[in-house]
Amino acid sequence: MTEILIVNAVIDAPAARVFGVLADPTTHKDIDGTGWVRDPLDPQPLRAVGQVFRVAMYHDQHPDKHYEMANQVTVLEPDRAIGWAPGGLAEDGSVELGGWTWRYDLEPVGAEQTRVVLTYDWSNATAEIRQTIVFPPFGVSHLDNSLANLAKLVT
Repeated sequence: MTEILIVNAVIDAPAARVFGVLADPTTHKDIDGTGWVRDPLDPQPLRAVGQVFRVAMYHDQHPDKHYEMANQVTVLEPDRAIGWAPGGLAEDGSVELGGWTWRYDLEPVGAEQTRVVLTYDWSNATAEIRQTIVFPPFGVSHLDNSLANLAKLVT
């Protein structure tokens, strides 16, 4: 059984523009497109591995419906790759990661196009997390839609 979903698309924009949109937490709700991701609680651009950015969330099946995620940047190579691991904040302010990641790899295709590979990987989700979240919580079409939404934002 696979624990990784991977999709890709060629977007009509240079890699620097695509990266800029992905590194801006204020765009994530529009890239997601489901209504689950809401406004960022930490809207500063993503600049370094280890940076934590929080996002307001909403899901009908979450016990609180409205909640927040704390995401830790796991990869950041300007114009090449960006990714983060979602989790929550512990009482001491540390990040408790859930074991899944989002990653975008960017490959220039000429001067004005970029191949974007989106990887959703839940292979490190803990047994405890798997008791409350069914993985993947969406179909592969969600990832395709996210890339289509990203393409609209950058073109």
